[in-house]
Order: sequence, then C-alpha cells, then structure tokens
Amino acid sequence: MNKLLTLSFILIFSVYSTWAQQPVLKTLSHEAMMSIKRVGVPKISPDGQWLIYSQQSVSYDSESNTSDLWLASSDGTQAPRKITQTKAGEDNYFWHPSERKVFFTAKREGDESAQLYILDLSNGGDAQRVSSFSLGIGSPKISADGNKVLFSAKVFPGVFTDSLNKKYAEEKKKLKYKARVYTGFPIRYFDTWLDEKQSHVFVLDLKTQQIQNVFTGISLIQSKGFQLGSFTWAPDQQSVVFTATIDLHTTAYQNSISKIYQVSIQGGKEKLLVDDQGDYSSIDFSEDGKYAIALGAPLNQTKVYQLSRLYRFTWPEMSNKTELLSSLDRPINQMEVSKDYILASIEDQGVDRLIRISLQDGSYQSVLGGKQGSYNQVSISKRENIFAYQYNSMASPMEVLVHHTDKEVAISNANQALLKNYDVKDPEEFWTQSRGKKVRSFLLRPASFDPTKKYPLLVLMHGGPASSYKDIYGYRWNPHVIAGTEYVIVMTDYTGSVGYGEKFAQDIQFDPFKGPGQEILDAANDAIKRYPFIDGSRQAASGASYGGHLANWLQATTSHFKCLISHAGLVNSEAQWGTSDFVYSRELMNGSAPWIPTKTWKEQNPMRFAANFKTPILLTVGENDFRVPINNTLENWSILQRQKVPSKLIVFPEENHWVLKAENSRFHYQEIRNWLATYLK
Repeated sequence: MNKLLTLSFILIFSVYSTWAQQPVLKTLSHEAMMSIKRVGVPKISPDGQWLIYSQQSVSYDSESNTSDLWLASSDGTQAPRKITQTKAGEDNYFWHPSERKVFFTAKREGDESAQLYILDLSNGGDAQRVSSFSLGIGSPKISADGNKVLFSAKVFPGVFTDSLNKKYAEEKKKLKYKARVYTGFPIRYFDTWLDEKQSHVFVLDLKTQQIQNVFTGISLIQSKGFQLGSFTWAPDQQSVVFTATIDLHTTAYQNSISKIYQVSIQGGKEKLLVDDQGDYSSIDFSEDGKYAIALGAPLNQTKVYQLSRLYRFTWPEMSNKTELLSSLDRPINQMEVSKDYILASIEDQGVDRLIRISLQDGSYQSVLGGKQGSYNQVSISKRENIFAYQYNSMASPMEVLVHHTDKEVAISNANQALLKNYDVKDPEEFWTQSRGKKVRSFLLRPASFDPTKKYPLLVLMHGGPASSYKDIYGYRWNPHVIAGTEYVIVMTDYTGSVGYGEKFAQDIQFDPFKGPGQEILDAANDAIKRYPFIDGSRQAASGASYGGHLANWLQATTSHFKCLISHAGLVNSEAQWGTSDFVYSRELMNGSAPWIPTKTWKEQNPMRFAANFKTPILLTVGENDFRVPINNTLENWSILQRQKVPSKLIVFPEENHWVLKAENSRFHYQEIRNWLATYLK
C-alpha cells in the first residue's frame, strides 16, 4: 500500500510538474504584431538552387524601419543570409536569366528616384547602380539574353527624353500659383490627385546604359484616355507586348476596355494584336514562345463584377483563342507560365491554393492547399517540380517555402521563435443557410479560451464587396489583436464575396446592403446556436470600407447590436457616387445614376433611415481617403449628433483608406478595443 501511495504521489507530482513547466502563452498585442517580420515574395533562380526574398522589420519610429534582401539555398541546407544592408529598401528584385546575379530597384543615397541596381553573388561586394534616370525605374523585366531591361516611367505628354521631362518638372515647380486643372475623368485615385503624366515603356541597354522610350511613335498616347496596363518581352526579344486602354476618360459613364498591342523596342507604330471586345488585364508567354497567355474578361457593361478568364493564343499569329480553366469558376490571384503548364494561385472559399493548368487542354490539378491556410506568389524555376511560394494563415504570418518533387522545405522561418510564445488560434469554418443559399463564416476563439465561460460576440465585416475573409494573416484588422482574451469573432462572406463563383459575387447587384446585412445577422445567430460559449446578449459589429458601409446599414435597420464601429464607411450612397474615385461601378450597383430614383437608391441608402439611428457607434476615417471620402463620415457624424446618438469620431489627417502609420495603427486598435469594452461589459 505504501508503495502504491508513493507511486501515485510520484505520478501526480510528475503530471503537475509537466503542467507547471508548460509555458503560459501570451495574448497577441499590437506591439507583438508590429514586431513580426514582414517576409516578401520569393524569386527562385532559373536553375532552382537559390532564392531571394525581402524581409522587413517595422518600428513605431518609422526612421528605424528596415527592409533588406535575403538569399537562401532552395534545399534548406544553407540558412538564409542578408545580402543588402542599406537604409533604403529594395523592390522589384529578379534574377539574371543565366548568371548568379540579382537585380533590384532602390532609391539609395544620392538617387533622385528609384534606380536599377545589380548585385553579383559570384564575386561578392556591394550592389552597383546601373541606371541614372530622373523619372525612376518601375516594373523592370529583363530580356532572355540578360542584356536589356524593360521598365515603365511616367512622362509629360509628348515629352520623350529624360532631360526634357526634368526641365518640365522644374518649370512647374517655379509657377507662383498652385492649381489642378481638369477637362476629363478620372481626377483622383485612392489617395492621389491625378495629373497629366502618362506611363510609357522604356528599354535600358545594360552594356551601354542607354535608355530609349519605345512609345515615341505609337498613336495610342495621343488619346485623351490613354493608360498603360501590363507589359512584357515578346518571344523575339525585339519587341514589347502590352495592354492599354484609350478610353479611361469615359469611365464616368462606362467601363474602360484594355486591348493587347505590340511595338518594336526601336520604336515605331504599334500593332493591335487582339480586338475582340474583351478587356485584357495581363499578358505573358509560354517558355518556348509558342503561346501568348492573357487574363481578360468578356466585355460586359451591365454586371457589377466580372470574373477574369484565362486565354491562350497561338503566337505570333495571335490566333486560335482558347479559354483555359473554363471548368473552374474561381479568381486567379497570380500565376507563372512554363513551357507546358501554368502554376497559379486561385481563391477558393476562404483560402488561396495552388493549381497546375495544362497549356494544351486547360485541365488542372491541385498542387498545394485545401481547407486551411493560403498559398500565393509562386516563382517557378526551369527545373521540373521545383518552385518557391508564400504561405500564411490567420495564425501564421507570411513565410517563404520551396516545393521539391518529394518534399516542402521551409526557408524563411522569420517568426517561428516569436509566435511560439503567443496564443494564436486557427479559425473554425461553419456554413449558414440564409436567404436560400449557403454562406460561409470563420469563427475565431479568443486567447486563453475557457469553454466554460460566456464571451461577447464581435462580427467583423470585410470590405470590397468583391473580396472575402480568407485564412490569411492581416495587420489592418488583425482579429487576434482585436479579440484579445475577451471576444469571440465571426467573419462572414456575404453575397458579393469572391471565391464562391462568379454568380455569387454578381448577386449583390441591386441589393448592396439589405441582403448581405441579413446574411450577416443570420450567421451571427447561427454561431450563437452552435457555440454555447457565445453570449448572445452582448454583440457588436465592425467593418471597414464596404464593411463600414454595412455597419452604417445595420445602424439604419436594426438594434441587434450593443455598439458598432465604422471605418471609411458611406452613410449616403448618393454622395459616395459623386465624390469617390470610382463612379460607374456605383451606378451599376444601384441600377442607374442617382437622379433616376431606382428602388435600390431609394430603399438601400442608410441616410434615408437616419430617424432610426440609435446604436452607439465609433467612426474612424483617413483624411486622405479618396475611395470613401471624408465627406461621408462627416455627414454621418452630423446625423449622429443631430439624433443625439452616443458616438465618437476619429480623423487621421495623415492616413488614406487604411491606417498604416505604426503609432496611428496602435491608437486605432486601442480605440476600437476601448469602444467594445465600454458597451460589451
């Protein structure tokens, strides 16, 4: 008996000791979130042996931010090492096609604008600048022989040389008056007032360092609505293939159309390659040059959302147009083209996954991804079945990995040591029947979750609406930081979200708020029924951009929530139509221009229901936001004050549609959590 008691004591003590030694995981704070390394896109070398990627460290003092390039072996046998160490960060990095050299753009000390640099990894030493161009180097692309680089830069109309553009810019600075003058549309984009400059394509000879504007002879640039889209080298390496529109100035009353063109790198007149009323956004070529691969959408001026299609053309005739991947009704995030196949990241029901698409018949097979986490930014080598990619999830920030035929190799591992100390959970998926359809949601449990407790519910609503809540890591509205230890979070992909088929995204047309709002409420009620740890008497809802629109719609139509939070949200859809940087898409959404009183304009404008406003609400907005301009938030604030609704307004003078500056972001999160704590006690 004594032996049994002794043994029992030892076992109990052992279990207790093991339990006591388990580290107590911390709650992810804003400070911890900011300390996470931001790992950039990978670029694998053509031979598949090496890869480069950027890595950024963010500080509350922006002067202390750092961003450098890292080099690693693709098989993981050599740990990543930093290969740049200057204050200026590197961008647009890529490999020489046959040598162990890396190119990138950077605005280093003494540079007027971003210049092209080359780093010889075989010989060592510092990176050498290979351009001196006052307009800056944008989106560089190297030729197959490694001797020339295409890039884009903005020029004054009709001014083709660097020296003349520099002279024009200096003369404009000397003007004693300051005025913006417009005779067409659009005039703003996101957070920037547009000017008369156009993007042109240039070619840089790496041997002579001479630069030539290849658009000097094309007629397109004479069009009032000219705008360059994507561009790339043609297989002959003597010409450029690009997409462009000439009717951007008409976008107040219709969608613009981008077509595919070709021009010699020596200049001259452009050649229209495709004129089939399709709207093409990108162009690329198979490795052997037999096919041109384009993303485009059939011309449709009546739908609020159009899924891009993948097309193959025979090159150089640009004939035998064939739609690839026609059996998969999902958006393509990013892709790279090989000789026989395309490796692509697609968005599918809350995750990004990788698929391999046959160039011959357009069939596809799954490569990586499924129910959890997201895979993106693929970079393929010339070696079969060796490619690099990014992986992230709500619980895991972006990291770089390499796929080999028989294994996956984690390369960056930049945040593994940090995150093991924090209680960061994966989301749980559930589907709700609402309005005759199935709607997917994510549920996130708080840190230090106790299943015996009752938690308030916070509903997060995504923007877009042609977006979705994906299993990806975020910094703008990080659910772990917002939830802390106090809140269960539900994130619903309402009608209008993408990744569920083109029709699901299109079905929000003429029903921008009422239907999606009902689905959000149904999903919240479903979550309360499914999960006994949710306290249904304490609920709040929050959203940004279109999510902010929905928060204001919920303010107008329900008293379901204890409080609301609206960032960059419209309260008056008519005012939003007239002041946003995009106009026509809002006309499509509501069925007409606002002076034609359709049912949608009359019945789904939150301001028209201002008499119902009574839920306490926090409003936040960036003063430089041209997507949902500040006038909407100020109008909302006036209504709330007039109606004596408990409310708070926060304006960020330095911010645009997002709250990006570190200290502003920290304050924003604090105010959100303080607002929730006030009303969800």
